Amino acid sequence: MRRLSWLESANLTDCDFPIDNLPYGIFRRNRRSGVGVAIGDEILDLNACAERGLLSPLPGRTVQACREEKLNALMSLEQSSRFALRQKLMDLLDAGRGEGETRTRTSACLVPLHDAEMLLPAQIGDYTDFYASIHHATRVGRLFRPENPLLPNYKYVPIAYHGRASSILISGEEIRRPDGQSRKGTNPPTFGPTRSLDYELEMGVFIGPGNLRGDAIPIAEAEKHVFGLCLVNDWSARDIQSWEYQPLGPFLSKSFATTISPWVVTLDALNPYRVPSFQRAPEDGAALDYLTSSTPDRDGFDIRVEVYLSTGKMRDEGIPEVRVSRGNLRELYWSIRQMVAHHTCNGCNLRAGDLLASGTISGAEEGSEGCLLEMKHRALPLTLPSGEVRRFLEDDDEVVLRAFAQSEGLARIGFGECRGRIIPQ
Repeated sequence: MRRLSWLESANLTDCDFPIDNLPYGIFRRNRRSGVGVAIGDEILDLNACAERGLLSPLPGRTVQACREEKLNALMSLEQSSRFALRQKLMDLLDAGRGEGETRTRTSACLVPLHDAEMLLPAQIGDYTDFYASIHHATRVGRLFRPENPLLPNYKYVPIAYHGRASSILISGEEIRRPDGQSRKGTNPPTFGPTRSLDYELEMGVFIGPGNLRGDAIPIAEAEKHVFGLCLVNDWSARDIQSWEYQPLGPFLSKSFATTISPWVVTLDALNPYRVPSFQRAPEDGAALDYLTSSTPDRDGFDIRVEVYLSTGKMRDEGIPEVRVSRGNLRELYWSIRQMVAHHTCNGCNLRAGDLLASGTISGAEEGSEGCLLEMKHRALPLTLPSGEVRRFLEDDDEVVLRAFAQSEGLARIGFGECRGRIIPQ
């Protein structure tokens, strides 16, 4: 049976942030920023909770982490410390607890969501983008290699590239159309604004405690090093990408902007939505030992992910944003555990606040494509309610990613939204 909060907005059936969720973020209000937890339509200010003694008897290191201006210190705590903090916060907000003075003091620490500015949740030292959806990899590969869409290494190696941490943006920031080199056919390359701007629907993985350089993280220990998940839109300039990516992969086509959602949802909140990992086809063979989990029945997550699109014309005409894609995180060929284990198998050291992304999340069915590039396999291009057609994004288009886990008898665990609007140069 789901828990209820004394904050009524947290108990609504379509609420992204019930008491069972409690995602972490960094917010700013009155020029002061700090750690907050989303609950209903409010933010619980953890610095204010610490000042009022509400986090007692948690250890001093945990309380101090709640008073920082980024989540890195909180992310670096051991799994047991983070779990204890979560339990304390749930007790403060539980309808059956926190009566009288405690509830009054906790209520004084609430800030309306609409009054707060959300900031990047962590100082992100490094960013790695994986390519974990076999449906995405196959569909895109078929555009360039119809007879052999998947390269030989895909079913053995969790493919990834290192992205640019400095251009990671928080939801709501505008995306300026980037310049770069592109080439049509056999003509000489030209320089100018991309004409093939695309979104990518992804899930981000924030690293918690890191590992020492030289020490691999075994797959059985991988989730101890994960703090939580967020949404990621890894914007892509496809024409620039197709010219530059051989032989070393994407560069300027990706480094201009990556948008993330502000709230980081913990694995503890997502535990009720664990599902078996992706079932490899018999002909794929088994993953190598270091990528083989002893808990494959719990390595996936049943999280629905969606893409919404609106254009300037749609907004002018009062036409609401339209959903153009819907998929599920459970469709990833490579799991979060496998990504972490593979990233560190060579001794690479991850640090608290590092961000891994899943790569585009796509399903096998039409309507589950996680980017516009994939829709090229369709007989007809994407047509919007305004009558406009989109093969790639135009100026003033706005893309919104949303995600949630929901099932009868369980609380809805939402991620909020990841939003970005394209602006011209």
